[in-house]
Amino acid sequence: MTTKTAAAAATARATVYGYPRQGHDRELKKAIEGYWKGRVSAAALRSTAADLRRTNWRELAAAGLGEVPTGDFSYYDHVLDTSVMVGAVPARHREAVDADALDGYFAMARGTQDVAPLEMTKWFDTNYHYLVPELGPDTVFTADSAKQVTELAEALTLGLAARPVLVGPVTYLLLAKPAPGVAAGFDPLTLLDRLLPVYAEVLADLRAAGAEWVQLDEPALVQDRTPAELNAAARAYRDLGARTDRPKLLVASYFDRLGAALPVLAKAPVDGLALDFTGAAAANLDALAAIGGLPGKRLVAGVVDGRNVWVDDLAGSLATLGTLLGLADRVDVAASCSLLHVPLDTAPERDIDPQILRWLAFARQKTAEVATLARGLAQGTDSIRAELAANKADLASRAASPLTRDPAVRARAAAVTDADGRRAQPYAERAAAQRAHLALPLLPTTTIGSFPQTAEVRSARAGLRAGRLDTADYEARIRDEIRDVVSFQEKTGLDVLVHGEPERDDMVQYFAEQLTGYLATRHGWVQSYGTRYVRPPVLAGDVSRPEPMTVRWTTYAQSLTDRPVKGMLTGPVTMLAWSFVRDDQPLGDTARQVALALRDEVTDLETSGTSVIQVDEPALRETLPLRAADRAAYLAWATEAFRLTTAGVRARTQIHTHMCYAEFGDIVQAIDDLDADVISLEAARSHMQVAHELAEHGYPRAAGPGVYDIHSPRVPGVAEASALLRTGLEAIPAERLWVNPDCGLKTRGWPETRISLENLVAAARAVRAELGAARA
Repeated sequence: MTTKTAAAAATARATVYGYPRQGHDRELKKAIEGYWKGRVSAAALRSTAADLRRTNWRELAAAGLGEVPTGDFSYYDHVLDTSVMVGAVPARHREAVDADALDGYFAMARGTQDVAPLEMTKWFDTNYHYLVPELGPDTVFTADSAKQVTELAEALTLGLAARPVLVGPVTYLLLAKPAPGVAAGFDPLTLLDRLLPVYAEVLADLRAAGAEWVQLDEPALVQDRTPAELNAAARAYRDLGARTDRPKLLVASYFDRLGAALPVLAKAPVDGLALDFTGAAAANLDALAAIGGLPGKRLVAGVVDGRNVWVDDLAGSLATLGTLLGLADRVDVAASCSLLHVPLDTAPERDIDPQILRWLAFARQKTAEVATLARGLAQGTDSIRAELAANKADLASRAASPLTRDPAVRARAAAVTDADGRRAQPYAERAAAQRAHLALPLLPTTTIGSFPQTAEVRSARAGLRAGRLDTADYEARIRDEIRDVVSFQEKTGLDVLVHGEPERDDMVQYFAEQLTGYLATRHGWVQSYGTRYVRPPVLAGDVSRPEPMTVRWTTYAQSLTDRPVKGMLTGPVTMLAWSFVRDDQPLGDTARQVALALRDEVTDLETSGTSVIQVDEPALRETLPLRAADRAAYLAWATEAFRLTTAGVRARTQIHTHMCYAEFGDIVQAIDDLDADVISLEAARSHMQVAHELAEHGYPRAAGPGVYDIHSPRVPGVAEASALLRTGLEAIPAERLWVNPDCGLKTRGWPETRISLENLVAAARAVRAELGAARA
């Protein structure tokens, strides 16, 4: 080791970019929802939030982190926090924000009865949702650093070295959309020169408050960027770096390799870069060496995977860190991205075999891995000899475990042919058979699957798990709930019904608990959006379906009505994307195993008399690689997996799929390649944008762009839903247009659901009548 590399190693510190916000018992979720219901005061909510922040920082420091992040905490979403920080409050929300900042903040996130919320979509290729900034040529930015300064002061009061973390200005603008009413073609990035002085003011405020370093996250730069966008990044950091009243600047990227943006940032007058070195982003190492490293700068090396739950290969990460020592004046150790994307702690997981549990690392365990690596880098491998030995044993245990391999599953997957993934009849022939069999009206109405999960339903599931309710009593309650849901849909006038999914806690976990190869957690909560948390299962081994999973409740619901009832399944790509998936074989191989298991379920549903089967794939766009060069291979196995799931049915059996809260324009061809008979898509917040994208592509099959935004408590009126339908008809012929909400209704309450669906049906009837009159 040279003198230079020895110096870089000796000063190595551990850090992370962010941490789960919810608390050990989801205290934040409970406090916020209590506030919305009027049971928790604003002061009590703020007190709970402050306590959670202090708890997180103390745990991180106790684990060995030499620098803790601040500003990553949020009541709802960190991108929305950034919009508040720069004063980008939409005009329709300004009055509410001025009247009460907290209530106005939640109104932007959730909407009110009279005012629509901000659009919501996926954060890059994760299952986290952010609120999309709305900007226009008249947007005026103003600095509001109160949140960032307050949280920094809280950490400094604890005696901790703290580094505020902000969404960077370039990523913020690249994530933004033109505000409603702004002329098409407006590019939010043209506002960069207007935004940079506001960032400079916030940075100066943080320096004055005691910040030595501030992290600016620029994950948008790992995507394919035009020369103009790269020039904008260069200009942004040239201008911010030139300020004399700023703290030291650490520009961070994650989720993929930086590519052409790396030399841009390396040349910028900033003080350090934080880079991802996991997965595809491992290419950053060679790219960094090729440009001569970062002389005179700090490098924060994200070598522990912040998005999956498998224990790190500590020896492999140490080798990477050793290589990086010669490429920067100072090398610190971190996870690859914020730990927001993994559960908090494995310790409470009592239902997972202890040996298997040692294969897993949640946020607390990943923090410990980061601290161990930093200690090994600074003090030598002898200082972590015991940790390295234990880690080696855990990796070997997983590699050798028979739980990970099933010869029968592998043989079946290997025998799949191209014909297995193709419907026997073309769409036109199938559509005619389905029209004759289902006899649905023009603009048929349906829902996406789930109905409100009432306290009674949740209590019944909890009672069954705890042994307070026996199976017979539990199933009687589920039958009662399904009967009520079917009866409501019939009275409301919906055309294709669902059973409401009262037996399902989560659309992925429900299936994972019935498939081999999956592990379910009890406390592995991860934020999806706002107060919505999910428990992604862990996919550890080969996948098969021992017995039918949904047939019983679907056929029971069908027995209650003469109208068609949809069978409801979660598709193979979403089963992977919303799980912590195994990393020891190609994703395409795992997707094929899951698809074959689901194909068996589709076959059994059809055999039982189900004529409409929906296979949801909301994660198809989410999992799309961030770099265009990587997308064709992904879409090939992803669309094949869907077709393999659904292609075995007869012509008259109608296959639906559903997608929501993503940017669909990039995958319209893939949507076409799925060969589903009907697709339903989120469209209410985006004003039917996806309908026009389908039309521009020439999409030939039926589609249901949503007319009811279910992620807001707003009840859409008949006029509003009718107007959206008319907009949809501008792009999709009436013969192929379905009417439905954006997504499932699980998170909504019954009162708003009843009125909203009644309005949806009334809107469909009104527009149907208009079409009839126009054609008469």
